[in-house]
Amino acid sequence: MTGREIGYQWAARFVPATPAGRDAIAIVKESFVQVTPTDFPGLFVLEPKVFGDHRGFFTETYNRRLFADLGLNYDFVQDNHARSNTRGVLRGLHFQSPPTAQAKLVWVTRGAVFDAVVDIRKGSPTFGNWYGLELSESNFKRLMVPAGFAHGYVTLTDVAEFQYKVDAYYSPAHDGGLAWNDADIGIPWPVTEPVLSGKDAVLPRLRDIDSPFVFAG
Repeated sequence: MTGREIGYQWAARFVPATPAGRDAIAIVKESFVQVTPTDFPGLFVLEPKVFGDHRGFFTETYNRRLFADLGLNYDFVQDNHARSNTRGVLRGLHFQSPPTAQAKLVWVTRGAVFDAVVDIRKGSPTFGNWYGLELSESNFKRLMVPAGFAHGYVTLTDVAEFQYKVDAYYSPAHDGGLAWNDADIGIPWPVTEPVLSGKDAVLPRLRDIDSPFVFAG
């Protein structure tokens, strides 16, 4: 089965069988090669269709109507762009607490990163577990990260540019994070001595914080 067929079948299963729903499925079929749910509730991998020729390529980075029709009702308020100038830069694991918790749509436009998230929603069936994948300028994958996850990435190339949309503005008073090397979580980062900021180097373990997130089901 192709990635496009997987995405189409997912939409056909979960989108209501109404005229609007059928239109949504048609949009999925035309716009995305793959829409893949993960084992983590609310966490999705998206692969947009890429139109390329001898001049280069064109792809949609975000489609508000498509997201809304699929039940991904995020009101993104800010786009961010981060550049790392060397291999092995690790940023994370970050989250923002309620009432300014952030959902993120993340992707890479130059180079490649290993991207990882940790479910920190109390009561979630995947609490304390991690999910990771490679995001790169060549695979065009996006990760839709709901609020309640700690997020981070490490660069796999000498230069990497990382972009993401968020649905809440940055609030220093609600800024939080987890240690990148928390042994209880056990993310297999592809580096042993990453380049870290001073703040990221001293973040606490998950067991040492009282998570502000509760799984809503």
